[in-house]
Amino acid sequence: MTKSEIESKKRKKKSRNNGVQKKNLKPINNHSENEKHQIPPSSSSSSSKLGKLKTKPSSTFLDKMRARLSGGHFRMINEKLYTCTGKEALDYFQEDPSLFDMYHAGYKTQMSTWPEKPVNVIIKWLKKQSPSLVVADFGCGDALIAKSVTNKVFSLDLVSNDPKVIACDMSNAPIVSSSVDVAVFCLSLMGTNYQSYIEEANRVLKPGGWLLIAEVKSRFDPTNGGADPEKFSRAISDLGFNSVKQDFSNKMFILFYFTKKDKRKSKGKETEWPMLKPCLYKRR
Repeated sequence: MTKSEIESKKRKKKSRNNGVQKKNLKPINNHSENEKHQIPPSSSSSSSKLGKLKTKPSSTFLDKMRARLSGGHFRMINEKLYTCTGKEALDYFQEDPSLFDMYHAGYKTQMSTWPEKPVNVIIKWLKKQSPSLVVADFGCGDALIAKSVTNKVFSLDLVSNDPKVIACDMSNAPIVSSSVDVAVFCLSLMGTNYQSYIEEANRVLKPGGWLLIAEVKSRFDPTNGGADPEKFSRAISDLGFNSVKQDFSNKMFILFYFTKKDKRKSKGKETEWPMLKPCLYKRR
């Protein structure tokens, strides 16, 4: 074999070896490319993030959402009651009695922030009176007065969830005329025809009987759109009552005390009733 043939053979062998090396290197390159696109193993931090995504909302969060929803329903119902007549309110709750429960749940939440509740002041007053006095609680709610005193109590409200509560329009109470010693309105003069409730209390009260009215103080603030308490008191006096006392000592509510005159008021000019400012809560 000549020298040129030997060198040619060596070049071919070298070329074949280079080809083999390239083939062997190709999988290595492919592997490195795959590594670029591979998802790295999950670390403990990434696992915890995924876990958080799968975790159900906390009970605290759900409670806050329920409270906001319940508060919204309460404000809606509350506004309805302040801007309709008693008859319309009665029909409203008769169509869906569950709204009454929803309203009172919200009402209790609102009352829980008051340092003193007017119903407790009235109960304390009643306990100082004779247990023989007959009481009519107009807008009784959960009938706390009836549950707290030994007196006979007619508990009246728009819906009855208790056999002792009488469901009715408060301007048309199923009570005999001149049969009651004490008529109570505790935060319940809500209808646009509130004066008809007081006229009904006048009908059922005996001569000399007591009329107690507790209302949110802002409703009687003339500087902020509320009624003049003197005009309100004068309207009730014109109906046939004596104004005994106005208690402004509490920062949240005002208490009016009246007694029914022995003689009926002779019909004269029509009583001028001041408009009571609705007690509406701001949307949050």
